[in-house]
Amino acid sequence: MTTVPFGTPQVVRPAASRLAWLDALRGIGALSVVGEHLTTWAMPWLRPTFFNLGVYGVLVFFLVSGYIIPSSLERHGDVRAFWIGRAFRLYPLYLAVIAVVLSLSWWIPVRAEVPRDASSAAAHATMLLDVVGSAGVMNTMWTLSYEMVFYLLVTALFVTGVRDRRGLIAVAFGVVALVAGLVLSGAPLTGGWLAWVSFAVFAAGLACLITGRLRTAAACALGVMALALLLLSSRVPWFGAAILAVMFTGTALRRWERGEGPLWPVALAASLVTVAPFWALNAGWWWVQPDVWGTTVVLAGLTFAAGLAFRARRVPAVLTWLGLMSYSLYLVHLPLLIVVMEVAGEMRWSPLPLQIGVSVLFLALVLPASRLSYHFLERPMQGLGRRLAAP
Repeated sequence: MTTVPFGTPQVVRPAASRLAWLDALRGIGALSVVGEHLTTWAMPWLRPTFFNLGVYGVLVFFLVSGYIIPSSLERHGDVRAFWIGRAFRLYPLYLAVIAVVLSLSWWIPVRAEVPRDASSAAAHATMLLDVVGSAGVMNTMWTLSYEMVFYLLVTALFVTGVRDRRGLIAVAFGVVALVAGLVLSGAPLTGGWLAWVSFAVFAAGLACLITGRLRTAAACALGVMALALLLLSSRVPWFGAAILAVMFTGTALRRWERGEGPLWPVALAASLVTVAPFWALNAGWWWVQPDVWGTTVVLAGLTFAAGLAFRARRVPAVLTWLGLMSYSLYLVHLPLLIVVMEVAGEMRWSPLPLQIGVSVLFLALVLPASRLSYHFLERPMQGLGRRLAAP
């Protein structure tokens, strides 16, 4: 995909990229997360309460990942290239953001929830933060845990030849989410040892996947580990299973679109995800209350469905532009917002013109910063990854 020039965007024709609509959805997802954090701090009167804007954006992201990742792996059929590509796609910016946050810790202390021992480093190294019960230096990093679990499970399914043509995996995770909510009030396993064990297995397994030695055994071990962590040590087991149900629902939609599977598992999995927190033992947050959670799930599903329905239409370049740098926007916005918050102070009860002015200033900073991050860090490292992955 060609990069949209920085500046006023034009309209992108479908011929430019048959997956431009997915970039548009990523852009919507990233902007929604930014909106959730910005309005919470600066403009609470603008923040919606009938659904959670941030969770909505995250669910759109997860549907996109579920739709494209398994299909991409199956199309290329190269586990080594897949993992090299993922590593160079995710880690450079992730590590850069961590470095920036730590370098500012003399001024803005790192979140109190982050463990102050070496297990935190192990958890950050694998990105399996949320599923080993460790907080990230930025609270947006929790979503990367479930992306990584999904990659590990998809790899295990691929190397063992399992192709879920009927969408039953999405339904299975929906059922697990419902049951886990009914029987588990928290993680059965806790402790820093989880970060160390998962780090050892992850490092050894990834080495095998890239070198090709014991690849099938390594993929299976990593998949089993990911599943065990998701259900036994993630912060809220039912929520983790629901997220995987959402991601595999994206996969089921891809199968259906290509005429390889039915649509009913999508509806069933979505229904299970929607009702999962209704009777869950651990569901006290406002955004998983029945009306709010249900509305959030439905809106995310409708957004993805609209993108799928109009995928052959022209996509506004402003959305594809945001989508191209969505990962940068997602990771960069919160550290920058925290710095602005530290300088500007409490904004929730400030005069309206000041709230709007500071919000506009923040957006005027974060969009160029994300663009620069994409242009000078993300894109070059992705290119390096492609060159290293080449046969």
